[in-house]
Formats: sequence, C-alpha cells, structure tokens
Amino acid sequence: MSFRIRAARPDDIRALYDLAKLTGGGFTNLPAERPTLEQKLDRSEAGFTREGQNPGDDLYVFMLENVATKQIRGTCQVFGAVGTDRPFYSYLISTLTQKSEELGRIFRNQTLNLTTDLEGSSEVGGLFLHPHERAGGLGMLLARSRYLFMKQHRPRFGDTVLAELRGVMDQAGHSPFWDAIGGRFFGMNFPEADEFNAVHGTQFIADLFPKTSIYVAMLPESARSVIGQPHPTGRAALKMLENEGFVWDGYIDIFDGGPTVTARTDRIKTVTEAEWLRVAGTNGGGGPTMMLAAGVMHDFVACYSHASRTENGELLIDPVAMEMLGIGPGDRVLAVAR
Repeated sequence: MSFRIRAARPDDIRALYDLAKLTGGGFTNLPAERPTLEQKLDRSEAGFTREGQNPGDDLYVFMLENVATKQIRGTCQVFGAVGTDRPFYSYLISTLTQKSEELGRIFRNQTLNLTTDLEGSSEVGGLFLHPHERAGGLGMLLARSRYLFMKQHRPRFGDTVLAELRGVMDQAGHSPFWDAIGGRFFGMNFPEADEFNAVHGTQFIADLFPKTSIYVAMLPESARSVIGQPHPTGRAALKMLENEGFVWDGYIDIFDGGPTVTARTDRIKTVTEAEWLRVAGTNGGGGPTMMLAAGVMHDFVACYSHASRTENGELLIDPVAMEMLGIGPGDRVLAVAR
C-alpha cells in the first residue's frame, strides 16, 4: 500500500480546499473557505515548529498522501489544548428532579447547560477521507495516526482528549437542533452560523447565547430526537472512537447537538498498545499488518506495513514502508498492531 500520513505543508492548500468542498457542510474544522484553510495551514506550520514541550493553542494538520501518485486523499487534525485563548463551549445534558407532594409525583426534566468544562483538553477532529478511498482501512490509518503523534509528543497534549461529531441535519444542510435554539437568538440559519463560526470563532456565542438552562421538554420533537445523535455519515467515526475508549458523558455540540466524546489520553487504546521498536531490516513483505510511525514534529510520517519480529524483538518491515517512512536498519519506529 502506497499511502502514508504526513504533516501538512502550506503548499497543500489546493488539495485541502478540494477536500473541504466535498464535505457537504457542517464540518467546522474543514470549511470550504480558502482563506480560512490557508490560516489553518499557517497555524499548523507554527505548531509543528514551536519550541517547548507543553500544551498550547496549537493545531496540527495531517495529510493522507498516495506516494505513488502524489495525490492527497484525506486529512485529519489535532488541537493541542482547546479553550486557551477563547472559551470552548459545550452543552451538558443534566437532569433536574422535582417532587410535587400535592400531585404525589416526581418529575425528572433534562436540561441543557452551557459549559466550558472541557477547556484544556486536546481535540482530534477534521478527519475527512475522499469518497473514492473509503476502503482498505485508510480512515483508520488517518484516525489512529493522530494517537501515535500524541504518544510521540505526549507533553504537548492534555490529560483528556475530546472529539466532536457532526450532528444530524437535512439534505439542505439545516440543523433542527440549531433551528430550535441558536436560530432564535442569532437570526441566521445553520449553514450561515456554521460558516461564521469556522471563520471567526466562537466569541459571538458568548455574546449572544442564553446563559440560563434550557429545558429539553420545551424543544420541538425534531430537535429533541437528534440530541446526542451523530450524522449518519459519522457513525463509523463514532465506532472507531468508541473502540479507542472514547465515551459520551452527556456533552453535545452547541450548534447541531451532535455528541462530544472524551477519553483519558493515556488510556486511548492506540496510545497504550503502541511501543517503540528497533528496525532490523526488510522482510520482503511478509507478516501481519502493523501501523508504524517515525519522525518528529514536522517530519512525522505514518503508514501500514507488513512486519514481523526477530528473536530479539526487533522489527522486519516491508521495503515500501521503509522507504515511505524514510528510515533504515537501526532506526526506531512507534509500532502498533492494525
């Protein structure tokens, strides 16, 4: 397989923009706005080159590259720590229990509460795979490469990682959750609000969103039914996150009501199972498939490889992977079973 993950470069703008135009909207981390994407790539470049080993307001953008054809076929992102320079808002679903002695009944009402509980967490997001490449495990390669990068550079990330999944919307890109809440306060439809957020950030939420609790029972059924539900196209992504140990604790996106899932960084499956191994040489393409990563910061690369262990615990990997990773015998790689 000739695909690898590598750090994005400023000259990837055309490929990134082409991918963004295929998302279909509601994809805050990958808006089809070329100037915004250029800023993302500049911010990513700054993140990869920043000195220091502490969590910060960094963005790391990665590209899925077909080395044989030089085509970019996917992308993903990692944020060092959210909420460091602007509030990071979520709704938390809570239950308010009340008892009426006169009626002899107990009422349990769900409420939505605006919160910044998740500030300081790292975030994985912006994962998008070209529609023609959604086979062969490339989505998993994109997703899990982020955890290998985080393990390689652990001090730069928080103790919790979150992922926001796109919520339910209709074919025109309208969100019933937004229409029931945000649309009533902002005077704009969901596509307009989502585009504004992608370009300008979330400060307008702090300025205009209601700070009081919202009773779920007061929302229309169209909104209640999608709270905490991922977009149908995001169900596979949710399954991958759950397999890594992410759970949903009642946090939802304030725009579309999609679930925000979290995991302790050091308990993410790929992080716990990956290990550093020395490469002994090539094996001619035999052995089980593993995911391998090498390189530091801007030189980070990851790919699949057939690999086998020697008697002393070193790795023999296929020559194509060795070339894509830019390594040789004696070098170390971060390795995890596929």
